Amino acid sequence: MLVVSYGTEIEKITYETLLASDISDYLKPNFSVAIKPNLVVSRPASEGATTHPEVVAGILRFLLEFGVVASKISIIESSWIGDDTLRAFKACGYEPLREKYGVSLACLKEDSCERVEYKGISMDICKRALETDFLINVPVLKAHCQTNLTCNMKNLKGCIPDKEKRRFHTLGLHKPIAALNALLSTNYCVVDGICGDLTFEEGGNPFYANRIIAGHNVITVDSFCAELIGYQPEDVEYLNIAKKWGLGEFFSPEVPIKELFADKKPVNNAKSTRLAARYEKRIDENGACSACYAALIFALHRAGGSNEHIFIGQGFKEKHNHGAIGIGNCTRNFLRYVPGCPPKATEIINFFRRNE
Repeated sequence: MLVVSYGTEIEKITYETLLASDISDYLKPNFSVAIKPNLVVSRPASEGATTHPEVVAGILRFLLEFGVVASKISIIESSWIGDDTLRAFKACGYEPLREKYGVSLACLKEDSCERVEYKGISMDICKRALETDFLINVPVLKAHCQTNLTCNMKNLKGCIPDKEKRRFHTLGLHKPIAALNALLSTNYCVVDGICGDLTFEEGGNPFYANRIIAGHNVITVDSFCAELIGYQPEDVEYLNIAKKWGLGEFFSPEVPIKELFADKKPVNNAKSTRLAARYEKRIDENGACSACYAALIFALHRAGGSNEHIFIGQGFKEKHNHGAIGIGNCTRNFLRYVPGCPPKATEIINFFRRNE
């Protein structure tokens, strides 16, 4: 099961997402818990690269109410090579979480490691990540210039020492990322889909979709998330390797989805971003929700689409237009429209390709 929640009250929707999820099937109150956000750089989450501290606050609220003891909860991370994790904790707003909830912030750059191996690929993994009873993976849903997608599976690179991060690149990234996920199990995924960058993992070009996605299996969750930003799971090599190795299955229509606050999907507030500005002349927007508008921008960024005018938003619910293209269920009266609330970016891309 996946849970997808929408809104701008980030802590609240994260907490409600976990309440509605099946995390209690796997978590026990006496477990030690490690929360692994993405703090790859020392930049605030609003820039599209790092996990919102409000997401982690929602997780902490859930864990403490579930019965997990604060002293057994840690937020673990190792920022990318050249950045300082302690500086990232401060710049990204994580120090107040330690003070408010009494949890620890652990810099894995200072941690000892254990040498492990899977299918002939050996690597050092930080012991703090390996030894926790329950690892909650909290990545940002965003694009990556080398792997197309960075989400749960790639986020575990923050659990290896810097020398291994360098070596992963020499090995081509995909196979070692898959092996890392075989050796270090994510027990639950909580994806920050608020405003990931569509181009690079270090941020700077955020685009707001205002959603949280949660589920148990990293391959299922990551393949679902790939489609949200315009990639088929087959476009992400490490996902294909992990599936081949039996680590999980791609998302399919058989996987149940529970949607929360669908009636409160925030009206689009991201048209001013640089990426969106490239396409605004082609889009007639009237009351579009952030998630729907984001899917359209993701699709246009990935595939370009036709040069036809595109209509999107709640303001077109009662409109009829036999010549233009409509996006989302609000344009169901158009002769040509992409259904969904919101549609996935991959569905919009496929529509564009069929109508070329």
